[in-house]
Amino acid sequence: MGTRGSSVGALRGSASRGLTVGVEEEFLLLDHADGRPALRAPEILALLGDHPQVQPELMRYQLETVTGVCTDLEQVREELVRHRRLVAAAAAELGCHLVASGIAPQSGPGLSAVTADARYQELAARHGSLVARSGTCGLHVHVGVPARELGVHVLAGLRPYLPTLLALSANSPIAAGRDTGWASRRYLEWSRWPSARPPGAWRSAADYDAAVRRTISSGRAMDERSVYFHARLSPRYPTVEVRIMDTCLSADDTVAVAAFVRALAGLAMGELWDGVPTRRRSGRRINAELAHAARDGLDASAVDPYSGRSSPHRTLLEALLNRLPDADPVARPLGVLMTRGTGADRQRALWSRAATPGVFARLLADATLDRTITPTVAGDSGRTRSGSPFPRSSPPRRITPAR
Repeated sequence: MGTRGSSVGALRGSASRGLTVGVEEEFLLLDHADGRPALRAPEILALLGDHPQVQPELMRYQLETVTGVCTDLEQVREELVRHRRLVAAAAAELGCHLVASGIAPQSGPGLSAVTADARYQELAARHGSLVARSGTCGLHVHVGVPARELGVHVLAGLRPYLPTLLALSANSPIAAGRDTGWASRRYLEWSRWPSARPPGAWRSAADYDAAVRRTISSGRAMDERSVYFHARLSPRYPTVEVRIMDTCLSADDTVAVAAFVRALAGLAMGELWDGVPTRRRSGRRINAELAHAARDGLDASAVDPYSGRSSPHRTLLEALLNRLPDADPVARPLGVLMTRGTGADRQRALWSRAATPGVFARLLADATLDRTITPTVAGDSGRTRSGSPFPRSSPPRRITPAR
């Protein structure tokens, strides 16, 4: 990063008092009867009265929910749970499920499903073949940064851990009616976009801005919002926005990933304050590790940026926790996720139980609201046990947005 002088040093106090976090989750709508993508998003939005924290997405079988600016992880979880339950109830009114999966289990209808929004329609006109294969769902975690110069340094610190974040969040093994063999099939589809790549190790915000301008001027992106770096400076908020992750199967999974992202950002800031040089990693190496993580999840290997040794992502996570000054807020939710298995692990267990695509969609919808937990530890029989904090009540007939 370019400047380590007084302007950066003055930020240390404010950053060390705690980092804010915000979360955007993208969801699928699947038909109750056959589990196919259901083009009901506009009706759900109308039913919710244009709720400010529920938004349209690229395809009419997708929706996005957004949290506010949160100061602690419990606040994040409360908002995630509230939004999931609210939108799931609205979807049920219209004969479809809300499902948290990185990709639809059955193929969508292509360009005919694009949302009637000027920007989305322009994307479809420019990148028709890519948009036709889109409709993937990601998790975007925003971490507040007090200055863009600091944000560029955080991006550099995050680069080596992008494959681990993908492995941890992988939640899209089932597509086109079959197990694809990938933990994150979404990554394979998403990475086809010409601007979907790891952030560079830029030295300054000016260098970052120049890279964005080159991406747009070359035609690889339509505008700043469609510069799809796997982690970027948000074009709308004073945040670092990490975008590599699949949308997570449960709200608790999302909290675990958000906690990890925030911890990585804090670690990058702390190392800047301490004068630790940024660890270099080539874009080619990161892309190779991302592909491996997308295929094999946490069993894939990557190079530890500290030791230089190649280890499975499970081991890298344990090593990183030992480096955090306050690991407890990260270790607890990560421990739950690792015990239950990733979204990809649990999707495959549900897929093996489902007699039809419609049943699979229902099981995914239950898992999205954490109504069921399917253990995936070695030797488990695949039986389901109740672990839900949510009652098994029918959705309300009238949808009232939670404020």
